[in-house]
Amino acid sequence: MSFLERFRRRSGVKMSGPAREAARTGSTRVRASDATDREHLQQFVGTRRGVEGFVEPRTAVSEVTLLLVAHDGEWTRRRVQSVAWAHDFCNDHGVPSYDAGLVGIPQRMRDYNHRVTQQRKQRRG
Repeated sequence: MSFLERFRRRSGVKMSGPAREAARTGSTRVRASDATDREHLQQFVGTRRGVEGFVEPRTAVSEVTLLLVAHDGEWTRRRVQSVAWAHDFCNDHGVPSYDAGLVGIPQRMRDYNHRVTQQRKQRRG
């Protein structure tokens, strides 16, 4: 038993199963996509024009996500079940879809974020 293990055992925190594995490996559990995510994506597509979809692959931090960007750069991002589901969702809604890992994100999204940040600063100051 190492010196530090003696203190860990006395902490009173009892973990088992997945929580113990996550604590030991440093991994986290990520919330899966659900009906609320799908409804939000549908609402965004239905109320914006010029929407394009950017499918973002799974990473160590998050599951597969679908980034939707409107004509003016307004955007939303939600978890989805799979890359195939994201492309199918876009096809079903008449939205062009791209692999974000290959094409990146559009400049209009960065411009939108910059405008929003500047507006917030003006309101504060």
